Amino acid sequence: MRIILALISALLFASGILIPSADAQSAADFPNRPIRLIVCVPPGGGVDTVARIVAEGLSRKLGQPVVVENRAGAAGNIGAEYVFTSDPDGYTLLAAQPAPLTVNPLMYKNMNFDPKNFVPVTIMTSIANVLMVRPDFPAKTAQELIAYAKANPGHVNYASQGIGTTSHLTAALFETVTGTKLVHVPYKGTAPALNDLISSHVDMIFMELASAIKLHQAGRARILAVATAKRVETLPDIPTLDEAGLKGFESGTWNAIAAPPKTPDAIVAKLNKAINEVLASPEARDHFEKINLRAAGRTPAEAKAFITHETEVWGGVVKAAGVPAN
Repeated sequence: MRIILALISALLFASGILIPSADAQSAADFPNRPIRLIVCVPPGGGVDTVARIVAEGLSRKLGQPVVVENRAGAAGNIGAEYVFTSDPDGYTLLAAQPAPLTVNPLMYKNMNFDPKNFVPVTIMTSIANVLMVRPDFPAKTAQELIAYAKANPGHVNYASQGIGTTSHLTAALFETVTGTKLVHVPYKGTAPALNDLISSHVDMIFMELASAIKLHQAGRARILAVATAKRVETLPDIPTLDEAGLKGFESGTWNAIAAPPKTPDAIVAKLNKAINEVLASPEARDHFEKINLRAAGRTPAEAKAFITHETEVWGGVVKAAGVPAN
């Protein structure tokens, strides 16, 4: 039987008739059932919000339900590991903040996946980080905060969305460049961290603008500075950290969609095209504008290069700041 099949294939090849590969056939049929988008943070945070906006548009674009499922914990490792070990068929995807795709191997001793082996699909959105304090914190400016922290070493604490998250590593970088000693209080996501900040249970946080601006505008917390090269249009009166004396201090966060290792290129390309079209749609951009997010959208190759660069940058911060592994 094998000899007969081989002869048939040879005859078809010789006659110019090519047999589609299994990958090509699966990509042509993709998707023919619901897709699961695994969000590795709790509901309510920036990644979760963006994932749901994208999932809604992607469902219409592909003609199949795209179901968002939250699998939070261990700075994104739980959800990331679940996707990493899933079938590489495009039906289980990861929506993640930077940590599980970049620096978590430096932060956690025992991990059951290698971020470098994920297949990046695209970068969904990017957003600037801001320095925000509890509403009754005594410092009114970034300079005053630095002076207060230096005068009270080990008495100022900061919240983060979890160990290894951008909010954690930005604060670690802040400690290094300012010569201050802060106390880290990690949370399991954005919502619980912000809840404790506005309740004055923690002093400060580095947080993405989209999650911080409404609290600032409502007076429930105060943004002291933005971690951008220039002032943010929506906060024209808030200085940059560079203006506060931390030359070149910039920090932003982003979120990406990635597929399990060995996902066929053709399926990744199909997903990339559809997701980027959703990101560029007026509906999505209107959503993003309302929450101060900027749509990114990149090719798989560009997304991979971007994540590699971010890994190098923040990996250097982890090592320079001596952030301990868990």
